Amino acid sequence: MPLRNSVRRTKIVATIGPATQNADVLRELIEAGATTLRLNFSHGSHDDHQRSIRLIRQISFELNQPVGILQDLQGPKIRLGKFEHGSIQLAKGDRFVLTSEIIPGTQERACVTYDKLAQEVPPGSTILLDDGKVEMQVESVDLVAQELHCRVVVGGTLSNNKGVNFPGVYLSVKALTDKDREDLMFGLNQGVDWVALSFVRNPQDVLEIKEIIHAAGKNVPVIVKIEKHEAIEQMEAILSLSDGVMVARGDLGVELPAEEVPILQKRLIAMSNALGIPVITATQMLDSMVSNPRPTRAEVSDIANAILDGTDAVMLSNETAVGKFPVEAVATMAKVAVCTEQEGLSLGDRNDGGGARSIPNAISQAVGRIASQLNAAAIMTLTKSGATARNVSKYRPQTPILAVTPHVHVARQLQLVWGVRPLLVLDLPSSTQTFQAAMSVAQEKTLLNDGDLVVLTAGTLQGISGSTDLIKVDVVTAVLGRGVGIGEASVSGRARVAHNSLEVNDFNDGEILVVPHTSADFVEAIRRAGGIVTEDDSPTSHAAVIGLRLGVPVIVGVKNATEIIRDGSILTLDTRRGLIYSGALGPVKNEPAMSF
Repeated sequence: MPLRNSVRRTKIVATIGPATQNADVLRELIEAGATTLRLNFSHGSHDDHQRSIRLIRQISFELNQPVGILQDLQGPKIRLGKFEHGSIQLAKGDRFVLTSEIIPGTQERACVTYDKLAQEVPPGSTILLDDGKVEMQVESVDLVAQELHCRVVVGGTLSNNKGVNFPGVYLSVKALTDKDREDLMFGLNQGVDWVALSFVRNPQDVLEIKEIIHAAGKNVPVIVKIEKHEAIEQMEAILSLSDGVMVARGDLGVELPAEEVPILQKRLIAMSNALGIPVITATQMLDSMVSNPRPTRAEVSDIANAILDGTDAVMLSNETAVGKFPVEAVATMAKVAVCTEQEGLSLGDRNDGGGARSIPNAISQAVGRIASQLNAAAIMTLTKSGATARNVSKYRPQTPILAVTPHVHVARQLQLVWGVRPLLVLDLPSSTQTFQAAMSVAQEKTLLNDGDLVVLTAGTLQGISGSTDLIKVDVVTAVLGRGVGIGEASVSGRARVAHNSLEVNDFNDGEILVVPHTSADFVEAIRRAGGIVTEDDSPTSHAAVIGLRLGVPVIVGVKNATEIIRDGSILTLDTRRGLIYSGALGPVKNEPAMSF
């Protein structure tokens, strides 16, 4: 199946929990389409999370597939304490007291995990508990007793550790608690790929966590969770400092009127797209699948609309953490994504990009348009930081993006970026060699076929982030043979196929000698050869030894080389990988250079 039709562009984040801690279920989750796995640090011990991380890395290695790990910090979530009997039932009109004093909850009062409760929550404030299921209004404040005296507006059940929200009230709570700091250091030491910061209020919160990460000597990108009304007022400044965004619709829907959340979702996605940072749409996307094997029609529409809005990823929470059908939930999300993308991609490259005018932006946008006009099989980017791939993704090209990187952590991070399929390829001396090696890897993974058109983009200043300035159109060349390479060089030249030494009396400088085996009779030709290919598979053969001594690239053990390779054809030998390609990947020795 062509890459264009087989690659899902939208990424899927699945939350790990009791339902998915088993190795077999984790494997099925990844195979069903999960590209990044979320560890929720509101639950579980460090031992639990360490076990999950090790298991994810092991399965990722076994599947030969990079999988990102997202550490989601708990943040300063304000919660109720514990009740004497586990829960209570409140009715409309009941009087109830909330206090910052740590006490067991009763029918009349309960404690809240915020010390400055009485100082910062004024009379008349609305308090929402358990995601808005219960609502209270503050009638009076007792500063001496540190209590809020409330009246129940909407009754319901309250139980241990339920969340408490104060919409419209500005609280001085810090974004990073002591627990968050401990969890963050644990995550950094375990090698997580992303860190999500909960309950961000202002740009300073983002700078604070980035300083901690930098001080720890790490370079882990930060995702901000937009779920507080204070963050909405400064979201442009917050997003400009962030590496990614999560539209956390759970708390957002409590902090804001529910009818405002869809429009805010669209604004956040559009702003993230323009900045070129990945955006995750989260919360209750397939909530019914916690207990049912099939989604509701409204949930399917919710996923589809988020994808059409331009989200990079969609996220599952309870569905995979504690649900009865975690694998089915991921598979459902993947099917909805593929179906929706077919319609979305038919609209063309929709994002004209709101980023600053720059060479990398112009190149990245042009790459998508060129690939579309040429009906290319793929866009291939060389990237050491992920920046080139993210920049191309920002413009939402119709053509799949293959991001070639030598760094496994970058490959994992790119599993959160729309339309990007990471490929791990060793860093070779030149971009030409790296591109060719990447095309071979893509062929091995059946992502590309011989003759496919590929649009290549990279920076001529290799290793410098943001230096993208190169576009090249290339054709996937056939791998003619495989063997064992002697040496580290790559060389292109014209094939000279021979079966005995008499056939090389008129051997030309720079030709590639292709023979069943060599002997002393071939020495003069070998001295003039650009490279040697033999069918003899011994690494201590005559060709291997003399080639190494004379500095001539050699590939031995190529089955039926003299039959497969046509005399006079142009070849490229990649001795590092032991591969023989059809065509030239560099200058051909003693061939006239072509001018353009």
